[in-house]
Amino acid sequence: MRSTGTVAELVRRQWGDHRPALKHGPTVLSHHQVVEGAAARAALLADLLPRGGEPHLGVLLDNTPEFPLWLSAAALAGAAVAGINPTRRGPELARDILHTEARLLITERAHLPLLAGLELPGVRVLVTDTEAYAALLAPYAGARPGDARLAPVGPGTRMLLYFTSGSTGAPKAAICTQGRLAGAGASLAGHFGVRPSDTHYICMPMFHGNAVLADWAPALAAGAAIALRPRFSASAFLDDVRGYGATYFTYVGRAVQYLLATPERPDDRDHPLRLGFGTEAGAVDAARFRERFGVRLVEGYGSSEGGAAIQHTPGTPPGAIGRAAPGDDLAVVDPESGEERPPARFGPGGRLLNGDEAIGELVNRGPTPFEGYWRNPAADAERARRGWYWTGDLFYRDPEGFLYFAGRTDDRLRVDSENLAAATIENILARWEEAAAAAVHAVPDPVTGDQVMAALVLRAGAAFDPAAFAAFLRAQPDLGTKMAPRFVRILVRMPVTATNKIHRVALRREGFRCPDPVWWDRDGDGTYVLLDATGLAALLEEYEEHGTPL
Repeated sequence: MRSTGTVAELVRRQWGDHRPALKHGPTVLSHHQVVEGAAARAALLADLLPRGGEPHLGVLLDNTPEFPLWLSAAALAGAAVAGINPTRRGPELARDILHTEARLLITERAHLPLLAGLELPGVRVLVTDTEAYAALLAPYAGARPGDARLAPVGPGTRMLLYFTSGSTGAPKAAICTQGRLAGAGASLAGHFGVRPSDTHYICMPMFHGNAVLADWAPALAAGAAIALRPRFSASAFLDDVRGYGATYFTYVGRAVQYLLATPERPDDRDHPLRLGFGTEAGAVDAARFRERFGVRLVEGYGSSEGGAAIQHTPGTPPGAIGRAAPGDDLAVVDPESGEERPPARFGPGGRLLNGDEAIGELVNRGPTPFEGYWRNPAADAERARRGWYWTGDLFYRDPEGFLYFAGRTDDRLRVDSENLAAATIENILARWEEAAAAAVHAVPDPVTGDQVMAALVLRAGAAFDPAAFAAFLRAQPDLGTKMAPRFVRILVRMPVTATNKIHRVALRREGFRCPDPVWWDRDGDGTYVLLDATGLAALLEEYEEHGTPL
């Protein structure tokens, strides 16, 4: 796959190519039509953005054709797109828009209620599905790529300001330049053998880096088409894939669980899809997905900020993500001292024997493409301590150098002085045939440290059987003595973020004081009883006696 220096070059390369490029319902645009539309929007952008300010625009859209058109337009004009999360509300939403210094906000009528009453001084709003927008854009229909630029365009030109989620504080806007985005697209296109005849199905939200870096950019680099789903739908997934002829998609783990929870059909393997690329699906769900749909899921790892990347290569063991990408010097270190953790040791059944000493934070000690956060020097410094890039993710490494994901640093639990990783326990719980989804988090121990709490969504028609669940736990050879959940919460639906990841902050916030049924290993002997009002009152009294806050 031939690399290129900028996204603008990739966009301009589409001129004169009349193959299908963008599919959305009945709408089909050719590559040439996409670059024509991008050039018109770039010219409009150059006229509308005030001189002297940052060349930034906000995009508050579902996955509609206007989103990739404005991405391409920004690339041609030398502007940066800030993806705005439509699940944010009120002052938080206003803060995101104003923080990026966007002077133009592209949105649609469905999202106008979100903006009602917000103070957005100096921000002009364009509503794409209106006659006024069409009239505003019409005079620029004859523009050609390169006619309008707000600034010189090169590999170092800012292209994206996309917000990264965090458990505390306001989201940070990570910077991605045209060079990094073009390079990521070319790298993935080459790694996965993306062909011009392929169609990439974009069902993850484009305001987030996952869809843009791992789905749109490799399609652009390879000259492939994209097909858009406004929002992810498990029930519509296969019909979309067939209708669009989609061959590739990106995912997060919760989306895979939703797809596996749909009713099985005899034509589940009748589709053109050959590959899914994403994160946090887990080995069990990935195997179930391949068995049912005949599609290989490739687990990848690349921090949204670009500071570290892991590549899945031939010979990668089950459960591992892969090895460090070329040029990265990745290490698993103690988050406090920075000392490298020893390699993992495995017992029968792949049980991790030394998780307490092997699990640590993944860092990149070599040069990284991390380009910083917009107007956030404190966050930059936190990421780049000691001259390394700190990912904020927990991993362990086997003696051959393969890396295994163990969760976020926020997901670490300390039970009876032993450090545990939530992802390790979740991978075990995913084997239970009655579980459609599992999430693990800490709740405070009344005396010291943490206790393990699991949130489970059961498969359709299943009911929680405490004895069967306890028997399942006893049968798992790699379930450590401290890993068994003390509390088990049964949910109808797992809470998720706007990017379809499990909303762990919400789960931790509610703990066992939640509206859902909670089963409790009251005596610590593996026997689960329902946590009723009497048991809850006794528990809270124990916490109060020890002065432990919940």
